[in-house]
Amino acid sequence: MFLKRGLFASLLLGAFWLGSVAVANAAPEAVKPDAALRAAFPQVPFDSVTPSEIPGLYEVVSGQSIFYFYPDKELIVTGEIIGKDLKSRTAERRGALAAKVVATLPLEKAVKIGDGKISVIEFTDPDCPYCRKAFEYFSKRSDVTQYVFFAPLAHPAAITKIHYILGADNKTQAFDAMMLGQDIPANAKPVTEAVKTLAQEHLNLARKVGIQGTPTFYVNGQQVVGADTKRLDELLK
Repeated sequence: MFLKRGLFASLLLGAFWLGSVAVANAAPEAVKPDAALRAAFPQVPFDSVTPSEIPGLYEVVSGQSIFYFYPDKELIVTGEIIGKDLKSRTAERRGALAAKVVATLPLEKAVKIGDGKISVIEFTDPDCPYCRKAFEYFSKRSDVTQYVFFAPLAHPAAITKIHYILGADNKTQAFDAMMLGQDIPANAKPVTEAVKTLAQEHLNLARKVGIQGTPTFYVNGQQVVGADTKRLDELLK
């Protein structure tokens, strides 16, 4: 009886092992999310595909843009993921991506304002009212060095003021005058091709960083969008 029971048990274990091997061999290999995205949307360029905070949903980075991919249904999802603190997780990730690009910006092409120990990189527009509010804020601080790039995204007519600032002998003085709403002096120097090229470089850099509105600031790798003086106070302590 013992031998029969032992033989039965051995046969049962053998059958289980063979069945497991057969199932394992038959199971299809899981398709990686990036391969699935490429297969479903071959026309969509992307740099990386990583898991998001939501199970089954993947974050896709394309340049400075972020969207989401749901492989199970082959769906692209656009929009923001908002946390319970009502802050956009997506915006935070965009800011982190932009900060990496900002770290490589050619600061020698910016307009340097001040000589404080804290560096602030700014994308601004002389015709933007919120930019002027931020200008008032920084005009009261002596502990900051601003590196200003111009991005007239919403006010293309501001380009004449930008040309004036970039071509001025005293760029700080010209910047102050334009941010205070003054007119371009009648005796201003003619705009050169070099100045026009520099202004276009500023705009190209803003697009490379992914600037969507002005003013936008970067302080120690942290992004501040808008004239958020409370947040600036926190970062400039």
